[in-house]
Amino acid sequence: MADLNKVFLMGRLTFDPELRRTSSGMAVTELRMATSRSWLGKDGERREETLFIDVTVWDRQAENCCQYLKKGSSIHVEGSLKMDAWDDKTTGEKRSKIKVQADRVQFLDRRPDPAGGMGDDDSLPAREAAARRGPSAPEGRGPANGPARGYPPPPAAPTPRRPAAEPDPEDDDIPF
Repeated sequence: MADLNKVFLMGRLTFDPELRRTSSGMAVTELRMATSRSWLGKDGERREETLFIDVTVWDRQAENCCQYLKKGSSIHVEGSLKMDAWDDKTTGEKRSKIKVQADRVQFLDRRPDPAGGMGDDDSLPAREAAARRGPSAPEGRGPANGPARGYPPPPAAPTPRRPAAEPDPEDDDIPF
């Protein structure tokens, strides 16, 4: 049986994203998101636990996150778990931490429309960037995935139909 390393998380950012560059010039940002789970305890009391999760985002997607997200922004992350390991400089002990390597980040908050009212979701920058790039290639894995994707635009409203008129019994052409 094949292994599966895939996570889907929704939560809110705990601080503003900051863009960094690797020595080769690739964009990277570290997000920290808070997500909660709740359950009923044995005593019937509702309990809640908040988890703080580090997420690494690469390339154009990292640039989009830094440009359009801020502390408190609601996001959906799709990615995989990754183990970071290092030696603690003060104690010399080996340390490790599990992080999420993002394959896709969706912006869930709605933003105000400059013309007033509510505009589309924060995936607008991604759709604009995709339109400039032309037809999209199949999705890949890893840091060079391309911009964050949001929800697709809502479907067009269906054309309203008029209810069928009730037949008038006096209009019937029944031959008897």
